[in-house]
Amino acid sequence: MLSHLSRCGAALLLAVTSLTALADEAGWSALSRPGAIVLLRHATAPGVGDPPGMKIDQCATQRNLDAQGRAESRRLGELVRERGVRVQSVLHSQWCRTRDTARLGFEGMAPLRDEPLFNSFFERRGEMDRQTSGARALLANWKGPGALVVVTHQVNITQLTGETLSSGDGLVVRVPAGTGPLEVIGRIP
Repeated sequence: MLSHLSRCGAALLLAVTSLTALADEAGWSALSRPGAIVLLRHATAPGVGDPPGMKIDQCATQRNLDAQGRAESRRLGELVRERGVRVQSVLHSQWCRTRDTARLGFEGMAPLRDEPLFNSFFERRGEMDRQTSGARALLANWKGPGALVVVTHQVNITQLTGETLSSGDGLVVRVPAGTGPLEVIGRIP
């Protein structure tokens, strides 16, 4: 009985792993199409929120990437290059952890630019609706020709898509007509 359960568990794990790999491939494939958009959560920056007294223009007052986060950022850029994704533009919030993720992963690949619409509203929930509608409008106007990379925060991604991500992961999205959440086409681990 136990060996039968073990075989069933192994088969289930293999099926889930295969489905995850297919979803990841769908994300990479979609990212290679002209006009693609990927929302990336910044790489690993230990902790939650920011310390009291955080100042947007002073990285020392913020939660920042650690060594793992810096390595994740560089690896993400390598994967994008290896897969031949043409990145046209990279937007990031004004937080140092998103700027550093963008710089370490994409510098030299495309222009990098601060975009306050993708700033975290984790501790400023009153900004959520304004920022989300502005970000959605900005994304709806993206036509390419290459991919748009947006490095932002979990709260922004969840509000735009209804999805959650691990640090350094991304969602390839499409902006449907109307006001609902963005359509998730695939994931970029």
